[in-house]
Amino acid sequence: MIVILKYLIPNSYSGLAIYPFIFLKERKLEENKPLLNHERIHLQQQKELLWVFFFVWYFIEFIILLLKFKNRNKAYKNISFEKEAYKNEENLLYLNQRKFYSFLKYL
Repeated sequence: MIVILKYLIPNSYSGLAIYPFIFLKERKLEENKPLLNHERIHLQQQKELLWVFFFVWYFIEFIILLLKFKNRNKAYKNISFEKEAYKNEENLLYLNQRKFYSFLKYL
């Protein structure tokens, strides 16, 4: 389900996935297929890790990468979940062929 809620989304982001919802900053973003695909990849990752473990892993990986790079944006872009989603957001068939725990190959 897609929800438009501009106040939940951090300023530098357009969308956010929290299973089973995709939150978008603006209604016009519903037409952005790569963005929706990116967020759907995150929904699949969250299902695989039973939701709560996804966010624990995401936070821990972000902290480790932040210590490594000392740069928030670089740490964010190198999180395995984000690397998988960004690499495959243009491939609208990716979720049909994606294997379970595919994010692991982006560690």
